[in-house]
Amino acid sequence: MLTFRSIISRILWLHVLVVVCASIALPLTLYLLLATETNNLHRRAMREQADYIVHRLSYGDGGWRLDASDGMRALYSEAYGRYAYSIRDGAGDIILSSRSANEQLFPDDRPRDRPTELETSRGGDLIAGVGVPATVDGRKVWIEVAESMSHRDVLTDDVVSNFFTAVAWVTLPILLLVIAIDAVIIRRAFRPILAVSRQACDIGPRRTDVRLELAGMPNEVRPLVEAVNQALDRLDHGYRVLRQFSADAAHELRTPIAILRTRIDTMKDRDAASHLRSDVELMTRTVGQLLEIAELESVVVNAEERVEMRGLCADVVAFMAPLALEQGKDIALGGVERPIWVAGDGEMIMRAVRNLLENAVRHTPARSTVEVIVDDDGGVRVRDAGPGVRDSDRENLFRRFWRKDRSRPGSAGLGLSIVRQIADIHGGTVTVDNRPEGGAEFRITFGRRVDAPERGELSGGA
Repeated sequence: MLTFRSIISRILWLHVLVVVCASIALPLTLYLLLATETNNLHRRAMREQADYIVHRLSYGDGGWRLDASDGMRALYSEAYGRYAYSIRDGAGDIILSSRSANEQLFPDDRPRDRPTELETSRGGDLIAGVGVPATVDGRKVWIEVAESMSHRDVLTDDVVSNFFTAVAWVTLPILLLVIAIDAVIIRRAFRPILAVSRQACDIGPRRTDVRLELAGMPNEVRPLVEAVNQALDRLDHGYRVLRQFSADAAHELRTPIAILRTRIDTMKDRDAASHLRSDVELMTRTVGQLLEIAELESVVVNAEERVEMRGLCADVVAFMAPLALEQGKDIALGGVERPIWVAGDGEMIMRAVRNLLENAVRHTPARSTVEVIVDDDGGVRVRDAGPGVRDSDRENLFRRFWRKDRSRPGSAGLGLSIVRQIADIHGGTVTVDNRPEGGAEFRITFGRRVDAPERGELSGGA
């Protein structure tokens, strides 16, 4: 059974079926009407011929006489073979007949008091006619008039054949034209719905203010669109409350953390203070990341902004190099050496690359090198020599607060989720794959590559 995802396709397909059925039913209906009308004409003609014979029939000089004209003789001649008549008296005996043998036209017929339709078969041909009672010169007679239906069938077939030959070449193009016009009309009728569907694709966590357009919407769909808009209102309110809660919580935590850090600095037990200071630094970093997430939820990238990726990655590597060297690890910058410009916010892109680099430095072993590679399309690859990533963990890596090993300190599981969020804001992607020689490779893109800006248009962070 055919199935269609598109309602337009469903309507058009059903309409094609209707047109096909109509194109079959219409000729059959016309044929039946034509056959019925032919039968009516036949019966009317037979009655008229019987009445004509009654007016030409007379009795005198001891016998019956039919005053037949030359045309009537030719019409009922056996050579012509289409029409025949017989006249019987009240006793049922034949007194006149167009047949030379004076045979009865309908063997089983008998005189009646009212006109009767008659039918019989002779030599494989259908003979049909009427029997009409009449009174001529005071004597009752029974007049039978018959026609060979083989002639009528030929005539009907000729009419039908000529009719369909004449109109078939017009009917089919008209039906095809009707289907084509229907396609245009249906697509035009569904244009507001298609426009709303495209508009709905733009709605996301950072565009919760968008509402579906009601102008021109059909009445059948309007309640659904209104219900969706109402649901978006509730979602927008929920997102705002959540973002505000995250930002407020992070702000409120900053002051207690600052007080805690001050008190730790005044502790006499320096060893305990050192451990507590590491915990406070982790808390401070987590609070900063929460504020960063809250900020990214509502940020919109200026379409005119652009950033030079080679220089940006060089700045990130220079910033992270002391931390890596302190841990006995190296950072190398590779890839294209010429400037590569992409559309995006330089500060956010730098933040994403820095988070990827921090993650790589954290997981790569000592005396190994983390590589930062800038591709020709503006994408950035960060390679480490760590344990790699299991297939089951690839999607979880970018979830907030997810950590593979929760017993390992130093991370709250927010860095990579921020990377994905920044990539999404820029219409880009972030992926991770395992390297054949060991370790993981993260690749991030930031939308489309652009030409270098004119002097004075350089983006911050370029």
